Amino acid sequence: MFDLHRLRLLRELKHRGTLAAVAAALSYSPSSISQQLSQLESEVGVRLLEPVGRRVRLTPQAEILIAHTEAVLERLEQAEADIAASLTDLTGTLRIASFQTAALALVPTALTLLRDAHPNLRIHVTQAEPMDALPALLARDFDLVITEEYPGDPHPRPAELEQQPLCDDPLRLATPSPTDAADPAGPTEQLRALADHPWVMEPQGTPARRWATALCRTAGFEPDVRFESADLVLHLRLAEQGHAAALLPDLAWHGRPPTVALRPLPDGHRARSLFTAVRSGSSNHPAIRAFRRALLQAISPVDRS
Repeated sequence: MFDLHRLRLLRELKHRGTLAAVAAALSYSPSSISQQLSQLESEVGVRLLEPVGRRVRLTPQAEILIAHTEAVLERLEQAEADIAASLTDLTGTLRIASFQTAALALVPTALTLLRDAHPNLRIHVTQAEPMDALPALLARDFDLVITEEYPGDPHPRPAELEQQPLCDDPLRLATPSPTDAADPAGPTEQLRALADHPWVMEPQGTPARRWATALCRTAGFEPDVRFESADLVLHLRLAEQGHAAALLPDLAWHGRPPTVALRPLPDGHRARSLFTAVRSGSSNHPAIRAFRRALLQAISPVDRS
């Protein structure tokens, strides 16, 4: 019988990449992790790690073992969910990761609903972008991630994760011109009219930046991006004061009246999709189900889709 703790260490190595990263995440020393994995190799009777420079690489046999470990952990998560469902009250800690606009617009209301309904459930929230939060969900740093997809840029969906649609969040062009200015004929022309204007966008390499750049190129110009930030509050402030054109989601307003002129985008680019993601086997956990219900209740007064 293989040791489950050592199997989990091997799985952590696959998701975190290095012995040092596993050690830091689990508060062990790298030498202790290495020793545990050496013992696992002895139990299994084959090489699981191969040295590659200063790092190690998983062998094909290690990948086979990790696949079975994922199945075992999924069943254990199902067992945890079944035990929690048998109790009369929700307790313990639920670890949430959310990107900025959802964290500002939806999470506080969801927390209020959960505090009233389940006062003994502890919620820990971390603001994190999906490109960082989803791998951390696989590595068991979080229990649920609020994530997003931009039009034409779907993110990978590992088999180890289960996703549930949350809502569509309309995207609009925030123009630095006065609200009473005459609009060009259509959405594409409105975009093209800002070809020579400064823009604010999210950093290079992010899904939002890829989508925004493709949107402008489809309209026939390369955007003059003078401001880069993952903080959409800054995007809004720059647009409000006329320093930049911006592409903003409706959740940025959270039901409040817009403070900048907003115009529609061309067809096919008008909304991003929001999801919640959890590890396979945990979707029926009562705490996860309760948080998802609370998010849906938080959306209803602000959803304009």
